Amino acid sequence: MTHRICFTLLQSLPREQALRMVKRLQELNEKERIAANIVKNQLLKIVSGGQTGADRAALDCAIQFGLEHGGWCPAGRIAEDGVIPQHYQLNELEDAGYKQRTRQNVIDSDGTLILNLGELDGGTLATSRLAKHLQKPCLVVQLDSDAVEDDVASVISWLAQSNIKVLNVAGARESKRNGSYQLSREFLQQLFTELEITE
Repeated sequence: MTHRICFTLLQSLPREQALRMVKRLQELNEKERIAANIVKNQLLKIVSGGQTGADRAALDCAIQFGLEHGGWCPAGRIAEDGVIPQHYQLNELEDAGYKQRTRQNVIDSDGTLILNLGELDGGTLATSRLAKHLQKPCLVVQLDSDAVEDDVASVISWLAQSNIKVLNVAGARESKRNGSYQLSREFLQQLFTELEITE
C-alpha cells in the first residue's frame, strides 16, 4: 500500500480503528526491516542467462551495486542481440542452447525471481514450471502492475523466508516484451536500495 493511499484511508476511518491500523502498519514495517536486514546479510550472488531484457538488467544491477554475478549461457555466448559481452561473468554450456542454460541456472541457484511483463508465456512460463518441477523457490513479479512498493516488500520477504543466497533472475527477452530491460532494472534498483546494498 502506498503512503498516499494509506494516509487517505486512515483519514476516512474512525479514530480508534485508525490507531489500530497505524499500530499494525508499524508492526509490518518492523517485520519488513527485519526481513530486509536478513536478506542484506545473506544475498551473495545474482545469476542469469545473459539474454536481453530482464536477464541483462539483473547482471547490470549486480555490477552497479557491487554484488557478485554469474550464471550459465548457451554455447558461443549467444543472445538475440549477438554475442553476450565478456564483462558479464557467465559460463558457457558446451553444445547447449537456451533450455539447457535455463535449467542449469535454476538448479545452481537457491531460488528464481521472474520479472514479467504481460502474460506469463514462452520461455518465462517454462522457467516457472521448471522451478516448480525441481521444487525450487520461484516468485513471479508483474512489472506492469500498480503495486511496485508492495512487490518489492514481497520479494524481500520471499528472499528471507526462502533463505536465498544465490538468486536467479529471469524474464522475457527485450524483443518479446519491449521495455523489459528498463522496468526490470528500475525494479531491481529499488529492491537493492531498500536492502541498503551499497552502490
